[in-house]
Amino acid sequence: MNRRSFLAGSAAGLTLSPHVRPQEPQATAPKATEARAAGKPFQLDYAPHFGMFDNHGKSMVDQLQFAADQGFRAWEDNGMAGRDEAVQKELAAKMQQCGIRMGVFVAHADFGAPTFASGKKDHQERVLAEIDRAIVVAERVQARWTTVVPGTVDHRLDPGFQLANVVDLLRRCCDRIAQKKSELVMVLEPLNFRDHPELFLTKVPQAYAICRAVQSPHCKILDDLYHQQITEGNLIPNLEGAWDEIAYFQVGDNPGRNEPGTGEVNFRNVFRRIHQKGFRGVVGMEHGNAHGGKEGELRLIAAYRDADAF
Repeated sequence: MNRRSFLAGSAAGLTLSPHVRPQEPQATAPKATEARAAGKPFQLDYAPHFGMFDNHGKSMVDQLQFAADQGFRAWEDNGMAGRDEAVQKELAAKMQQCGIRMGVFVAHADFGAPTFASGKKDHQERVLAEIDRAIVVAERVQARWTTVVPGTVDHRLDPGFQLANVVDLLRRCCDRIAQKKSELVMVLEPLNFRDHPELFLTKVPQAYAICRAVQSPHCKILDDLYHQQITEGNLIPNLEGAWDEIAYFQVGDNPGRNEPGTGEVNFRNVFRRIHQKGFRGVVGMEHGNAHGGKEGELRLIAAYRDADAF
């Protein structure tokens, strides 16, 4: 699925690490899904997005209600920052009514300019303005995480200077969030080179090093397992290694970027490990539907029931 379609309208305008909850669930047979009735909450907080269930709900509010009825307890909307204030408030009220918490929305994602790496003042001012806006939106919709994609590489600068520029601007963004007494967390998302060439941030270990350099609770990692399967694989060891800096996950199977079970990733094993480590955050369903219509949407839900049966 084309990442840009998820970000349409949000990149121009324009959420802390999970705590351990000791659990060691045992692997179960596929039949375990039969015991998990529709509407029962999942073991992890998977977050659909608008359009994923539009055959079961004509309006955004209807889609939220349908998701809640199916057992989902989280939601994400990359384009939330670009919606009218009245719409944001309406959606936030509906999520609260349904017992759904808001996942990520995009604060900054530029796929064509070195907004962080260049160190240029105009880029910095733009990013800081978008962070200011994200702080307001987050409070309005009760969001804790906001996505940041730190732009492209700058081929005119040595990689060391680019890294320093990225870290410096992220620290300024964190200072801005702290000054506003906000609990907002920027989650840095490494994206794969195939779908998004030329981006500065591509790997989880790279994001880990950046977060360790920034040293702020307001700057963590969004580990999108679809992107990382393409870029480096090694999904479980990498999430283990970067665990202290990961605040959010997103998923999509590869190839195809659709629901679990449609590609090569063993999501039941990955989800089990995330659950064993006590993850209390959100797992965003940032992918498409492998099949169309109402039947396709029900098959997608069934795929998550199966992958969640660990």
